[in-house]
Amino acid sequence: MPRLDPQRLREVREDWAARGFSCDVWVDPPGRRWEDFVHGVDELVMLLEGEMEFEIEGERRRPAVGEELCIPAGARHSARNVGTTTARWLYGYRTG
Repeated sequence: MPRLDPQRLREVREDWAARGFSCDVWVDPPGRRWEDFVHGVDELVMLLEGEMEFEIEGERRRPAVGEELCIPAGARHSARNVGTTTARWLYGYRTG
């Protein structure tokens, strides 16, 4: 699976900051699952490499590298590495 190139990664970080979101990298080994989370603020996620499944209020999505998903405040959601390799993805929370 392709990776997000460094220039595009910088652009995403700048864009998220301008939109009022933090931006950090998360790394999950194959098979890692984070189930049934709810946050009080909006969250953005973007796959950098690997294969992830995000379930938001019962709707499952498998984003392509570089595809942004918004998880609205209060939405029950899960994140799962469904691939056979380590997954890296960006996540950020609305800061303002």
